[in-house]
Amino acid sequence: MSDHPIQGLMDTAMSNIKAMVDVNTIVGEPVRVQDGTIIIPVSSVGFGFGAGGSEFSGKNASANQSTEKPMFGGGCGGGASIKPVAFLVVGNGSIRLLPVNGAVSPVDRIIDLVPEMVDKVNGIFKNISGKHEEKKREKKEQKEADKNPIVNVVDID
Repeated sequence: MSDHPIQGLMDTAMSNIKAMVDVNTIVGEPVRVQDGTIIIPVSSVGFGFGAGGSEFSGKNASANQSTEKPMFGGGCGGGASIKPVAFLVVGNGSIRLLPVNGAVSPVDRIIDLVPEMVDKVNGIFKNISGKHEEKKREKKEQKEADKNPIVNVVDID
């Protein structure tokens, strides 16, 4: 069976869409900034297309038309939408997702604050541990001093 004209339209549309769809369309090429930070754009991509056709020959065709090639009318259309969604920022020992629309959900905010909170908790524990070690050292020194009292002897002639 020979290819129908609508098949050619669909093949062309699909091959062009395949050429446009690439992983780099969704997750863009990383950009390195002078301070070493890497910024990766993240986008939302949508495609749509449609095709139609007709042959214009039917049951009521006259005898002389049946020997001719049938007429064809067709069309094809499509569209694409690429919207930036967020930027993934990697640098300074952290990874952050910065949404383009500016709306930050509470979960995103909590995730952003976790590294800061961990650092603060670690600092508190180090401070408490340091004070505890200092007190232990002072007690040990006091015990040593109690065991070996210094006696000052003065000779009077």
